[in-house]
Amino acid sequence: MRALTEDELRESLVNAAPDEKRVVALPVDFLLTDWDHLDFLAWRDPRTRGRGYLVTERDGAPTGVVLRAAEGTSRARSAMCNICHTMQPADQVALFTARKAGSAGDAGASVGTYICADLSCHENVRLAPPLAPSEVRASVDLKIDGTRRRTEAFVERVLEAS
Repeated sequence: MRALTEDELRESLVNAAPDEKRVVALPVDFLLTDWDHLDFLAWRDPRTRGRGYLVTERDGAPTGVVLRAAEGTSRARSAMCNICHTMQPADQVALFTARKAGSAGDAGASVGTYICADLSCHENVRLAPPLAPSEVRASVDLKIDGTRRRTEAFVERVLEAS
């Protein structure tokens, strides 16, 4: 992912109103971001409970969405993130929704998916879990590519007209 300025990051948010863009809290380590090793940038808003952001590149341009985490907890013991396909304890996966862009979003349309609650999918796919006795390790590169594709597909769903 190419390096972004604060202004570029704010302007990339396709489902945010101008007032929302102005109050986006950037990641605390934004200035230290290693852009060369990012497939996408995702973070939770440190000032607003339940809000997160996800920015990826689409046709060479940064495209981001504002996310809202659902409140409440699941009674399940474990859950799978639909972005990185990592199994986690259920309290570490949350339902995130994003208002659709444009007139569909203005009319109240939204899309949602289950994502790692701390939005750490980028790091999670790079961690290699221990192997079971007869298990063969899948390529980490394949996991990274899949995560990037599913992230881009989610952003596309936000951009689709209803």
